Amino acid sequence: MTAKRIAFMKKFLEFSGIEPERLNLKWVSSAEGPRFAKVVTEFVEKIRELGPSPLRPQTAVREAGQSTSAFGFG
Repeated sequence: MTAKRIAFMKKFLEFSGIEPERLNLKWVSSAEGPRFAKVVTEFVEKIRELGPSPLRPQTAVREAGQSTSAFGFG
């Protein structure tokens, strides 16, 4: 069921003009710390390659300086 929802949401994002790559689902066990770190690192790198969200006004990006989010992912 979750996979179907993700597939739908990716299509919806694309229809809305947002890169579907901004949504990602990976199953990771709580016992897989190194794998979790790798999955998150790879996703953050992909988001950085895509650049700022098309929904975020460019003035907000400039005002935020280096980081465009509270978590430093942008």
